[in-house]
Amino acid sequence: MISTEREPEQAFAAPWHAEVFALAVHLNEAGHFCWAEWSGRFGKNLAGARSNVASGDGRQGLDGSEDYYQIWLKTLIEIMQEKGIVDLKTLDALKAQWIDAYTRTPHGHPVTL
Repeated sequence: MISTEREPEQAFAAPWHAEVFALAVHLNEAGHFCWAEWSGRFGKNLAGARSNVASGDGRQGLDGSEDYYQIWLKTLIEIMQEKGIVDLKTLDALKAQWIDAYTRTPHGHPVTL
């Protein structure tokens, strides 16, 4: 018998997409910024990325997946820095910790700090 039930579509292509989305929602709900502020900044960053592609910087066109969340992350970092939630030194240290953890983790195992 063939099942007529469909698998639910995955909302996010990668776990970090969901995490960065959830962090933005959490910070909004905690009152750190309003959605109008967020959408204005995100729109400018998205337009800037499209402009870079159109100017022939060697990148492929935006496809609305990984690149979308990279711009989402960029926007979130900018707002968190402006609001004093995080500073660049802390972000750089955290990134270095993740890179170290990633390179030390055997293939197929979860990466943890």
